Amino acid sequence: MTTHHTKEEAVERLEHVEKGFGEERSLSTSSTEFDPKESASIRHRIDWRLIPALGAMYGISLMDRKNVSNAAIAGMLKDLKMSKGYGYNLVNMCFFITYILLQPFMIVLCRKIGPRFFLPGICILWGCVIVGFGFAQNWPTLIPLRLLLGALESGYFPGCLYLLSCWYTKFEVARRYSLFYFIGSIASAMSGILAYGLQQMDGASGIRGWRWIFIMEGVITCAVAIFAISFIIKFPDEEKAKPSWGFLKPNELDHVIERLNADRGDVEPEAFTWKKFLEPATEWYIYGFPMILLFVTSIAYGFAFFLPIILSTNLGFSMAMSQCLGAPPYAFSGIIMYGAAWFSDKYKTRGPVLCALCMVSLVGLPIMAFVNNPWGQYVGVFITVSGTNSAIPAVMAYQANNIRGQWRRAYCSASLTAIGGIGGITGALIFRTEDAPKYVPGIAACMTCNALTIITVGILTIYFRRCNRQADRGERILLGDPNFRFTI
Repeated sequence: MTTHHTKEEAVERLEHVEKGFGEERSLSTSSTEFDPKESASIRHRIDWRLIPALGAMYGISLMDRKNVSNAAIAGMLKDLKMSKGYGYNLVNMCFFITYILLQPFMIVLCRKIGPRFFLPGICILWGCVIVGFGFAQNWPTLIPLRLLLGALESGYFPGCLYLLSCWYTKFEVARRYSLFYFIGSIASAMSGILAYGLQQMDGASGIRGWRWIFIMEGVITCAVAIFAISFIIKFPDEEKAKPSWGFLKPNELDHVIERLNADRGDVEPEAFTWKKFLEPATEWYIYGFPMILLFVTSIAYGFAFFLPIILSTNLGFSMAMSQCLGAPPYAFSGIIMYGAAWFSDKYKTRGPVLCALCMVSLVGLPIMAFVNNPWGQYVGVFITVSGTNSAIPAVMAYQANNIRGQWRRAYCSASLTAIGGIGGITGALIFRTEDAPKYVPGIAACMTCNALTIITVGILTIYFRRCNRQADRGERILLGDPNFRFTI
């Protein structure tokens, strides 16, 4: 029978030594019935229940918010009279209005309802909305649909970050975030190939090919969400109260909770009040992480919305090539992404890794802008996408390591993705049609975003080092825990 201990007792008895993916952090547990191999096996089961399902649905969410770019070059711009003016930019941008504003409320709903049904449930609903895109007769009709899509998706990404951060210790999350985001990125990147295939249905049942992109991808969204319901698990405290069938035995769950409490001491749920939820809003450093994500996602969304168009207008590839060549850079980014996460977890550092990834992106952007050979420019796309995409899970881990407490974690997950979501608005406006084919202002904006990220990390690093030194001298207690230290 697993015995229960206070956090202080657990900390004394747990030895923190980090190892590889899914392996035990060699927490010599207070319950000696689990050796490191058995503990790793438990964590593998958590990995398989969470990461593939959440990653697949995240890929679907990315695909559904950016499939307008695939539909655009498949005839939507012409049919809906969006070839000139800001119609296309406005349709892309309006998604983020509700996506940003509703995240604090949606994350509270996720905690109240529970992730197992909340996350797949909103995914099914936005799949139905995507089907509706396929029947739009003019571009203004797309605006309310995009607003509704943003409202539904606003609960998904912060809900995933919150759920994943609740199941893993501080120096296990970077690899999990990278795998979660990589699965999502690959699924999203493959949407170009999928869109090209669906476009071949042009004329079937009298429906244009670009409309079939929306209709069939909406159906796929609903199918993936229904499949995910059988995998996703609840928060640790909810699993303790009402275990999911076929998941962890009571003593295994006790072991997991004990490790988490030893690491950060915030597994037990706190009574919800708006005051408790909004308490972190007064702390300035909390907003450093969302600002970093804003800069990074400005680049990422700019490429997500415009890469097929850039490949077609700037690099001169055919429509088919432009649809399909968007996938390989995202697949390649997975190598960089996981390698950076492994290094970050192994050496227990976040900020320097994030800065290095921004430097990678800074190398790729000038190649895109100034190399004349289209294949040389395509190499620049590879480098830029790899650095930028890899930086996104790095930001998630950076924030997750520097917060504690259930509602603080909920608020910070919402603020991260809400303010970071503003990057979607800027990303939708970075590459303007009048700047084609070189898009020099957009390239310059992306380079500026990378520079601002590095500066922000530098400011946070100085602040965290000062706070840690003060805590080491006993002059202050960080986030209510004498043992807590900020991760640099």
